[in-house]
Amino acid sequence: MAESSLTARIAPGVGTIDAAEWDALAGPDNPFTSHAFLTLLEDSGSVGPGTGWQAAPLLLEDGAGKLLGALPGYLKGHSQGEYVFDYAWADAWHRAGGEYYPKYQISVPFTPATGPRLLLADDAHALPLLRSAEQLVRQNGWSSAHATFIEPVQQQLFANAGWLRREDIQFHWYNRDYASFDAFLEDLTSRKRKDLRKERRAANEGLEIKVLTGEDIRPEHWDAFWLFYQDTGARKWGTPYLTREAFDLMGERMADRLLLLLAYEDGHPIAGALNFIGGQALYGRYWGCLADRRFLHFELCYYRAIDAAIDLGLARVEAGAQGGHKLARGYEPVATVSMHYLADPGFRDAVEDFLSRERMGVGMDRLHLAERTPFKKG
Repeated sequence: MAESSLTARIAPGVGTIDAAEWDALAGPDNPFTSHAFLTLLEDSGSVGPGTGWQAAPLLLEDGAGKLLGALPGYLKGHSQGEYVFDYAWADAWHRAGGEYYPKYQISVPFTPATGPRLLLADDAHALPLLRSAEQLVRQNGWSSAHATFIEPVQQQLFANAGWLRREDIQFHWYNRDYASFDAFLEDLTSRKRKDLRKERRAANEGLEIKVLTGEDIRPEHWDAFWLFYQDTGARKWGTPYLTREAFDLMGERMADRLLLLLAYEDGHPIAGALNFIGGQALYGRYWGCLADRRFLHFELCYYRAIDAAIDLGLARVEAGAQGGHKLARGYEPVATVSMHYLADPGFRDAVEDFLSRERMGVGMDRLHLAERTPFKKG
């Protein structure tokens, strides 16, 4: 199909787009780019007026109005909730007399999990979709467009369009056809095996841990988890990103893709971790605890996630951003990639030079970390 027969437009929200059309492009594997997840963020007020995240998905359609491609895009008034930090870029552009915000963010809000950022009927539509995003930036006088946590198979599509590549490090666990957690432990050194078993025993002592999914997740479970989430959010970000209603909508719209772990002491919930189930991965997202229990964070967020991934036959666990402590627990360093379009040529050249040097340092860090995994050598 000729590019001239395609039309690009901004929609006021994912909720204005037919769910079946959107999900046909997004595919079934990634829960965060699903129509259900993105619209619950809109409907709960987690994104929208007053949040600095204004939903602005970019759509590519043919002459008959058929949806051929889409971007989960947001007009951003700040750089919070992205987990790829561009504050130094914003400061530099402001000192040069420019306005960095608003910018166009192609991502899933508050979600440092890899996934598709180009939702396509065919890869041939990637370039016209990205060129449309660039034109949107230029026509509106915005500084830039950014796509974060791009799944590996799509990174070259952005590179083909000339977008700048940035790398960082996360820690993911890989399922090497393990039959059980003990089978995974056999791949570790003897000392590390003992350490992990000791941590699990200590974490579980005196507690009952419930594993909930689907219709087993009831309103009282969300009430408990909301308290945990608020506590963690207040300590990390000052204000939690998600509203209370967002969790209710998760339960209503995508409960079968959720795995909620709650720890009980004397019949009372004291901690919880929420995971999302994808086609190939388990995504650890939110955690909170109202009691100081040694190793409980590791048990709920890392070890129980491994248990679940093995039981579900999933290839990996993505346990969220940062966290070098994951390394000693069998999670391996991997590169995460974001791609960036900067409208001003001089600004672009300066950032490109910075990114070249930064990638070299990140690559060396990743190699160093890979040498420190707890797995047997040789």
